[in-house]
Amino acid sequence: MTPKAWCIKTLLETATDYLADKGIENARLNAEVLLAHQLHVQRISLYLNFEQPLTEKEVSGFRDLIKRRLNHEPLQYITGKQEFWSLSFQVNPHVLIPRPETEILVEQAIVLAKGLAEGTRLRFLDLGTGSGVIAVTMAKEIPESLVFATDISGKALDVARANAQEHGVSSSITFIQGDLFEPLMLEKPAFHLIASNPPYVCTHEFSGLHSEVALYEPKAALDGGKDGMDYLKEIMARAPQFLLPGGWLLLEMSPYQVEKALLTLTETDIYQHTKTVEDYSHHQRVVMAQLKQDGQPY
Repeated sequence: MTPKAWCIKTLLETATDYLADKGIENARLNAEVLLAHQLHVQRISLYLNFEQPLTEKEVSGFRDLIKRRLNHEPLQYITGKQEFWSLSFQVNPHVLIPRPETEILVEQAIVLAKGLAEGTRLRFLDLGTGSGVIAVTMAKEIPESLVFATDISGKALDVARANAQEHGVSSSITFIQGDLFEPLMLEKPAFHLIASNPPYVCTHEFSGLHSEVALYEPKAALDGGKDGMDYLKEIMARAPQFLLPGGWLLLEMSPYQVEKALLTLTETDIYQHTKTVEDYSHHQRVVMAQLKQDGQPY
């Protein structure tokens, strides 16, 4: 079959069979997403135009995308997009691909933010913002909020700023480059809520990670040290310096780290009302703790 003979229907069917033969899961979905991306249309448009003939350039471009997918490059990096909180966010290999589990953290943060006294302007800190999904979503969901977002990677912050701009919340978010709390040490602003989805993969677990994660996602945003808790411990220890009395700390982590995190929080005797929240797979995923009203920073 010559390139001129390809139409959307036949190209999708052929690509689906090819991807499936090569062991790519959800082959049809992959083929649809990549072809829609190549043609700059929505997936539904493919079905509305099944018989549309394709140019040689379009077919060639699609083949290049298929080759990238066969190398296990994530779909999200190929298309440059990932949905989060029903919003479309830019992503690239400088940032982690946002996961549905992080929406659980955001959901809890929104509930707490809406529970503030009437007239209170939310002060929110997102540590290790990456693509900015947490900060941007909070800024959109809680209008007039004052959001700070830090990340050690300047290239990650470029992505986060682009997402803030795309969703019209740039004026609500202050992006600062630096490691966790470090760029805030001079002024030490205080927040009602501090949230983070920090690196929490155990170093020894990298050999068992799916190739899409291990080969393409930034290791610095994944590696949490020997037990995966290097950053979690630091955040729990230092957060009281930046929380208003009664403020909340929200952390995403592995279900296997929850017990250790709860023990760490209770041992400090500066937090209260510690709780955990399950993800969509019914695993404990988010740990929350409130700074005591009379809590004093370390």
